[in-house]
Amino acid sequence: MKIVTDSASLYSPADGKAQGFTVIPACVINNGQTYRDFEDISSEDFLHMIEKGDIPTSSQPAIGDVLEVFEDNTEDILYLSIGDGLSGTYQNAVGARNIIENNSHIHIMDTKTLAGPQRYLVQKALRLRDAGFDLARIKGELQKCIETSASFVIPADFDFLKRSGRLTPIAAKIGGLIKIVPVMTQTEDMRRITPFAIKRSWKKAVDAIISHFQTIGVDDNFIITIAHAGACEKAQEILNQIKEQFQTATLELFPLSPALITHGGPGCVTIQVIHK
Repeated sequence: MKIVTDSASLYSPADGKAQGFTVIPACVINNGQTYRDFEDISSEDFLHMIEKGDIPTSSQPAIGDVLEVFEDNTEDILYLSIGDGLSGTYQNAVGARNIIENNSHIHIMDTKTLAGPQRYLVQKALRLRDAGFDLARIKGELQKCIETSASFVIPADFDFLKRSGRLTPIAAKIGGLIKIVPVMTQTEDMRRITPFAIKRSWKKAVDAIISHFQTIGVDDNFIITIAHAGACEKAQEILNQIKEQFQTATLELFPLSPALITHGGPGCVTIQVIHK
């Protein structure tokens, strides 16, 4: 069985090759030039573009890249996609699958998430595959995890989230407020971004997320991930703050991919959780 994902999982194609799975990179577009996540551009270089005043956009993986992966593998393929609604990637993959005449071996799973939890789902799929689980059992186990995931983003520049087009109408209006720290989360159907809390400081914003984690019973059976767009120090502070409350939980810290930075913007931090 071939495990496939996209770069919203925060894995690079090189990571996938080294660990035995395939990563199809999303793309960012700047001044008419297209760059593949982690192949043609790093997160650091992408942030430098924005610092110069550029306003890049993102694009789902090229359908040609998806078709190449699908056509080159006759064994079962399990593609763990960034959440449908958060990106066009899932629908793009479905479209690529439908182009292929004999496609019963291609299985596309909507993770309903991105970044840290999506990365974890890839890891779990690999472990289950290597342990001899069949495809149906793997999908069932992953679905249980998917239903437990929760995602929050604290943007430093709300304009990027507004341009992403993934906001509910009320969320878009919050961008006009000043001297606040908005905490955004996924809607109930996990397809869009909506307000969760509005606080006066980053610490209080994180406290609100911690309180929610406590409410849903986060413990050492969960993994908590923090990812950032050029805000490593802030992200580390957040990790330490969360660690004080969840001392036995697994916490991981990552940089966001270029394509995800186009949505959250420079300085943003995501805080996510998923059951192991």
